[in-house]
Amino acid sequence: MFKKLAITAVTALALSGTGVLANGSIHTESVDFSFEGPFGTFDQNQLQRGLQVYTEVCSACHGLKFVPIRTLGDEGGPNLPADQVRAYAKQFDIYDAEKDEDVPRKPSDFFPTSADPNAPDLSLMAKARKGYEGPYGTGLNQLFRGIGGPEHIVSILNGYTGEEKEEAGTTFYENHAFPGGWISMPPPLFGEDVEFAGGHSNELEHEAIDVAAFLMWTAEPKMMARQHTGFIAVILLTLLSVLLYLTNKKLWAPVKRKAKEAMNS
Repeated sequence: MFKKLAITAVTALALSGTGVLANGSIHTESVDFSFEGPFGTFDQNQLQRGLQVYTEVCSACHGLKFVPIRTLGDEGGPNLPADQVRAYAKQFDIYDAEKDEDVPRKPSDFFPTSADPNAPDLSLMAKARKGYEGPYGTGLNQLFRGIGGPEHIVSILNGYTGEEKEEAGTTFYENHAFPGGWISMPPPLFGEDVEFAGGHSNELEHEAIDVAAFLMWTAEPKMMARQHTGFIAVILLTLLSVLLYLTNKKLWAPVKRKAKEAMNS
């Protein structure tokens, strides 16, 4: 009886979750990122292109206040040379209380906060934005297809239809990937917004994917190291389980043999 009730409840929840998506509240594209899966890794070149898109376009409004600039040189991230990290930091000023003036940032400083008080910080955006069903539904899609944060960012950037409306003095832009279908942020990317080195495509879709990958790295800069540690831990726990099983068999073998002999006598 309990088993039937559990199956019925799970089925009902799954149907209710898919109903949210079927109603057209949001639409999230599926993107195959290199960092997905237990053995995924960040693409260093893609992160550098995403950093360029963020710097030349997104940083005008949005900040990365939780990200130290020095991490741009970390292995597994953009992995910029030390001189480039220092040069990048100098692009942004920071207030020095001792000198009572703005001075260039150092690699040890963090990225600036959002220039627009109404613009959200992007440090954790790739984790905060849950794709597919977002915060709605049962979360089954997140379980089988990933949390979808970067995919949701890509979908937002590609989801503008060109339609606009004004309400209470605020202009809204139609976006089929945003809950409710309308967003107050104007389209930040149009394609060919930046010029990538090496002739890499700068079409809207590619720019969106690159900056979404970079934002995923800002949200999870140690993801590769954590996955590597987790993989080693699983291997060690598996070996430990095998050793414990064999030890248990060896220790209890004489006892079981004596018990069997006693039963047969």
